[in-house]
Amino acid sequence: MTQSTLPAAPEFVEPAQEWGRLDARMIVVRPLNELLGLLPLLFALVVVGNVETWRVVIGVGTVGLIVAYGLLSWLTTKYRITDTQVELHKGVLFRQRRAIPRDRIRTVDLTAKLGHRLFGLAAVRVGTGQQERTPGEGVLLDAVTATEADRLRQVFLHRPAVAEAVQEVEETPISRLDNRWYRYAPLSLSGLLSIAVMVGFGMNLANELDFEFSDVAVVRQVFGWLTHADWTAVIPVAAALVLVLSVLASLVAYLLQNHAYRLTRHADGTLRVRRGLLTTRSVSIEEQRLRGVALHEPLLLRAGRGARLTAVSTGLNRQANSSLLLPPAPRPEADRVTAAVLRVPTAPTTARLRPHPPQARTRRLIRAVLPAVALTAALLTLTLTAAWPEWLWITSTALIPLSVLIGLDRYRNLGHTLTDRYLVTRSGSLDRRTIALRRTGIVGWKITRTLFQRRAGLLSITAITAAGNGGYTVPDIAEPDGLALADTAVPDLLRQFLTP
Repeated sequence: MTQSTLPAAPEFVEPAQEWGRLDARMIVVRPLNELLGLLPLLFALVVVGNVETWRVVIGVGTVGLIVAYGLLSWLTTKYRITDTQVELHKGVLFRQRRAIPRDRIRTVDLTAKLGHRLFGLAAVRVGTGQQERTPGEGVLLDAVTATEADRLRQVFLHRPAVAEAVQEVEETPISRLDNRWYRYAPLSLSGLLSIAVMVGFGMNLANELDFEFSDVAVVRQVFGWLTHADWTAVIPVAAALVLVLSVLASLVAYLLQNHAYRLTRHADGTLRVRRGLLTTRSVSIEEQRLRGVALHEPLLLRAGRGARLTAVSTGLNRQANSSLLLPPAPRPEADRVTAAVLRVPTAPTTARLRPHPPQARTRRLIRAVLPAVALTAALLTLTLTAAWPEWLWITSTALIPLSVLIGLDRYRNLGHTLTDRYLVTRSGSLDRRTIALRRTGIVGWKITRTLFQRRAGLLSITAITAAGNGGYTVPDIAEPDGLALADTAVPDLLRQFLTP
């Protein structure tokens, strides 16, 4: 694979320390981004149904308010970058003042929505070692030039000790999008979720606008056919239609989210993920803050021998897919990227895992089958007492053997092991996750034993870390094995609480 010539990185220059404003084009960009998201609603409000005066007034008024808000946001926002911290003052109705020490910055997320890209701008969000629970936390510079955004990325991720030494940032490619990966897009539920969201939005919108679907000839013909056709013909046609729409929606979603995906390592000690079609994102993660990886294998994706990879790191904000390292791709590619990212010869996600005791299998079977049995019993009772249709409880009985298979699969996927540098744990069936957590990143242990676990001689032990979700659990492990695992993974941390 030939590597294209990359443009030289801008020279590392500390920004001026006086207060400055965002790019003036933000006055147009912010309303444009907001209006793009509201286009379906505005179109339906103004066009669908009768063209009434109040609809036009509301549509024009909404556009005017959004434009005015963009102007006020630009006028009331200013920022400053000093030697020690990043300061941001903003707010239209409520004034906010934020300051982040520069030595606490861990990640830099560059996002360019369609409006940003049309005007050559980008939004810069910096992440700290704290877990940001809401999008409003942290510092977001919503509109700076693309060149300035890349320069700020270097400024934020460089420490004063190395800032003078690094002038040009070399990058080493780790992975990039292969068009053959699109075959994994339909193996997720994104297509079905997109269809459900669109149908729900359309129904609510039609209800608010008093729009009758029966007024549309095509819809009236479809409903007429559904009413008079035999169910043996309706079900296959409906299933085929949903399948086709789901595949198309998932392919479009994969294209929008992962177009031009690239994962690179930079000479300044950062990993950088760039992807997106209409909205482009560039997330930079300091390698010294990386504590491991999480390998995600949902049921359908696992059946297609695929996987998705995310980072376990400090400072990543909780926006959608901020921690993504690899989109749905072949499992061997996920293992290769894991080894390259962690700088190890063999990916810890490929290590042989130790199975858990048979009591763990019993717990998984009970927890999987009990809800299906309870549902069937409830429907049977309602059939006998309230004359509900018999086919409801008869159909629900099919969930019982399916639940047994899910419980057995959950036990088969359950396991753990220790490598030289990583604690590896795996669990789940419908969404199987394999976590490789660096042992030096574990700062504590949490041991949980429920009443039923105590009777079975099991416990769940959670490795506490400052990265990712804050803790990763090895569930339903034998009590002696769990304590020995914790003591071996991080010597002397738990030993003082153990009895010989």
